Amino acid sequence: LNLRKTHDGELSRKYCINNIVGLVYMFNLIVGTGALTMPKAFAMAGWVVSITLISFLGFMSYMTTTFVIEAMAAANAQLRWKRREQEEIDDSDSTSEYSDDDVMVRGRSEPETKPILSVQRSGGHVDHFDIVERVEMGQMASMFFNKVGVNMFYICIIVYLYGDLAIYAAAVPISLMEVACGNHSCSAGGVKYNDTDPCWGSVTRKDAYRVFLGVFTLLLGPFTFFNAQKTKYLQILTSLMRWIAFTMMIILALIRIGKGDSEGKPPAASLSGVPNLFGVCVYSFMCQHSLPSLVTPISNKKHVGKLVFADYVLILGFYVLLSFTAIFCFNSSYLYDMYTLNFTDNCKVLDIPVLRYFLGLFPVFTISTNFPIIAVTLRNNWKTLFHRDGGTYPWVVDRVVFPLITLVPPIVVAFCTHNLESLVGITGAYAGTGIQYIIPAFLVYHARRHLEPVMGRDAVNKHQSPFRHAFWVWFVLAWAGSCLMFVTANIILTDTKK
Repeated sequence: LNLRKTHDGELSRKYCINNIVGLVYMFNLIVGTGALTMPKAFAMAGWVVSITLISFLGFMSYMTTTFVIEAMAAANAQLRWKRREQEEIDDSDSTSEYSDDDVMVRGRSEPETKPILSVQRSGGHVDHFDIVERVEMGQMASMFFNKVGVNMFYICIIVYLYGDLAIYAAAVPISLMEVACGNHSCSAGGVKYNDTDPCWGSVTRKDAYRVFLGVFTLLLGPFTFFNAQKTKYLQILTSLMRWIAFTMMIILALIRIGKGDSEGKPPAASLSGVPNLFGVCVYSFMCQHSLPSLVTPISNKKHVGKLVFADYVLILGFYVLLSFTAIFCFNSSYLYDMYTLNFTDNCKVLDIPVLRYFLGLFPVFTISTNFPIIAVTLRNNWKTLFHRDGGTYPWVVDRVVFPLITLVPPIVVAFCTHNLESLVGITGAYAGTGIQYIIPAFLVYHARRHLEPVMGRDAVNKHQSPFRHAFWVWFVLAWAGSCLMFVTANIILTDTKK
């Protein structure tokens, strides 16, 4: 969303959105590709373990979302304070003349840490904690972190975006391969294919996957070298397609369960599937990095906390409904990494060819429109990480090197593996933990410490998180650290057994 501000810093009404639209935007932002990998993760971990873990992870994600909103309000307050103080200095310089002694006295009497409340009382009724300027997470990191912290922030974002691109680069060829190589004659339901099975004559399914990956790279890779702009109507179209597909899958699974033809008998608990379920759930609740663009345009932010809570409840309910209908409708051993593919070769669930092809191919269209946007975002983050003050990059570095280091690694990963469940799990478990837990916790902790000297202890942030006690910050960090150790230990032990 492009925001336009009036002369007094408030958002123009033309660019504001109401609470209902904000709720829909947040719902669409969070619910994405990760939801399609969730049914298999539920089946592998067991339904009791899954609903318990996803409920707890939803709560943790909601908590850190309130941390980010509080940090956004603190960042707005600091920017407004600095601007007001600079205006006062400029006004004083333009209306008065000082001797050298006067300047020295003035410098001692107005230290940089003058409480903002004194400015607020003399400057009118403005609430310095109003969120009217879009302050992205990178800018907040620059305001509240030291240089090492800022670099760690960008490294975490970059790793996450690489994971995102690898997931997208694998998901599209997988869908194309299954549609092109699968048996759609209604007699293939329950058939489990291997990568070495033939697709076209001597061409195996794995070869077909890599052919489609090459085509995908040739068609969408060049966008990395340019800027992705004017995607508004594409995003609206893909959102519409996504919700048609999700609604169809839930209804079709419920109909089959209602008829008594379901094949799913998932276990109640299977601890071996927990690490991957953790990563998938963290990835599926990811929204913290996009909150500034989402929250800032909301016209009435008085109830933004309730809005966020309602969104998380709705999203949790949707994830549980989608995954539970899936694991009780289909045999767990035949669930695909990409849930849509379960409807392409099973006429017992869907016997209309056009709709089966629609569900099989819809990830191709929705993911393909997002790939260039994520790629350009990653490229720009690389530039920011190595930004040189007052300098520009040589043309070759700017237009060739940065796009190549953005595009090549995820394509190589997708070439080596198309295990979507593992890609989503690892991305969520590592980079996702950093963005969803560690960064928000450190942001709100340093924002509180940073602003207390300049704002005074009596200042109240009206967007303060309900989890305001320092205990919650340390709880989130301890949870994130224990999760990282648990997932890493599980990967090592699994590889050792192999």
